Order: sequence, then structure tokens, then C-alpha cells
Amino acid sequence: MAITDLRGTKFLVTGAASGIGRALALQAAGEGAELVLTDLSADGLAEVVRQVEDGGGAVLHSAALDIADYDAVASFASDVHARCGSLDIVANVAGVSVWGTVDRLEHKHWRQMVDVNLMGPIHVIESFVPPMMKAGRGGHLVNVSSAAGLLALPWHSAYSASKFGLRGVSEVLRFDLKRDGIGVSLVVPGAVRTPLVDSVQIVGVDRDRPEVREITERFVAHAASPEKVARCIVAGIKKNRFLVYTSFDTRFGYWWARKFAPPYNLVMQAANDYFRRVVTPRASARRADGG
Repeated sequence: MAITDLRGTKFLVTGAASGIGRALALQAAGEGAELVLTDLSADGLAEVVRQVEDGGGAVLHSAALDIADYDAVASFASDVHARCGSLDIVANVAGVSVWGTVDRLEHKHWRQMVDVNLMGPIHVIESFVPPMMKAGRGGHLVNVSSAAGLLALPWHSAYSASKFGLRGVSEVLRFDLKRDGIGVSLVVPGAVRTPLVDSVQIVGVDRDRPEVREITERFVAHAASPEKVARCIVAGIKKNRFLVYTSFDTRFGYWWARKFAPPYNLVMQAANDYFRRVVTPRASARRADGG
């Protein structure tokens, strides 16, 4: 069942210190959600907590940590559940970006993309979603992917590896969590005006070159604001949308890539229901027999 009102919901935002995460935290707090926040930057996180509380919002718990560190996420989740119980909305926003051609990308770049952008959200999902299921109140999971998780954008191979992976996780959970009343939204922003624009590493390219600066300026001019993206996310939660677009170009590009979504959705839901119906009872029977 869709969450149509954020008032009183317990709402986790990762990457909350800046960009989309900060905007989402402020948007959710403004609509009455009670926040649980985390980010790698302790100073930035503290500033957002102050902004929320100065605006009359509630922060139930916050902690600075690296979502790529499973033990840190698990410990954070243990603290959150001890203080607040299970959550209602979990939003995986934190992420990093590295672009480059395959001959210039190094192993560390591939590893960072997968560790932060894919394994990070997985750590959050495995730490927070099962308690949501057990609580039986339903809820919502938000995973922020990218247009690069839908389309083959130039120089994005490492970044897309992580974002396509998160898309796959989300698409399976969309069907798998439906019976538990937990909606799933996959957010696919195109260009967004965040600090990531200035910090993204383009391997082997001097960002100060006039041509690169010109491209960056065009990107920023075309980009959506973090606040617009946050509004799109909240609307996606309330309307229980799976794909949450923030710009027309991404929506149009993906329409070309996948025009037959309705029958695909029906088949995938039927297959998921079949696996649950056929496999789960047998597994339960084996456990009962001591197998």
C-alpha cells in the first residue's frame, strides 16, 4: 500500500550531507517525516541535522559512516533499531562517480564504483529491509540510480556497472516485496546540479581545459536542481512509482530502449509469485524435517 502522507514516518536518507540527499532530507522533514540520516562527511551531516531541527523537523538518529563498510552499516542499523524500531522509508542516495575510457580506468576505479554505488545500497537494504518486512507495516524503498543505469552513456562503463546493478536489485525487489506491502522506487536522474558535478573524476582528462569546462557548463545549465529531484522522489513514494524520472530526456531515451513494459511487468510478477508459491513451502518442509 502506497505511503501517501509522510507525517510520522521514520525515513532513512543516506548521503544526506549534500546534493540530492540533503534536499530529500529537508523535503521529507518539511512534510513531517522523522529522519534517520547518514553520510561520510561528519561536518556536512551535522549541518543538515541543524537545518532540519532549526526548521522544526525531527532527526531521530544520525551518524557519519561509509556505506561501503558493511560492519559500519550493520552497527548503525543496530543502533537505529534499538532507538527507533523498524523504519518506514529507506532511501539509498549516497554515491560517487568516476568516468573514463576502459583503457584509462584503473582497477581501483571499478572497485570504488561497485563498493560504494552497489554494495553500499545492498548493505543498507540487508540491514534495514528485513526488519521492515517483519514489522508488517509495509513501507517504501528508494534506490537512486542514474540515467547511466538505463542507457549506455559514453565513458560511463564503471559507473554504469554499479548503476545497472542497482537497477537489477531494485527490479527484483519491486516484485519480491510487493506481498509485504513495501513499494520500491528506482530514481534515474539525468543531469543534476550537485557537488558531484565539480568533484567527478574523468580519468586522464584535465578538467581545467577550456573544452572540458565548456561541457561542464552546458551540463550544469541543463541540469535539474537537487530540490526538484527530491520533490520527484517524494511524489514517486506517494504514488508508488517504480521508475522515477527527473527529466524528459531520460524518460524518452528509455522509452525507445524498452517499449513493451506492461507485458514484461505481468510476466515478471507472475514468475515471482510462482517461485514464492512453489519454492518456499518446500524449503519450509525441509527445515521442518531437519534437512
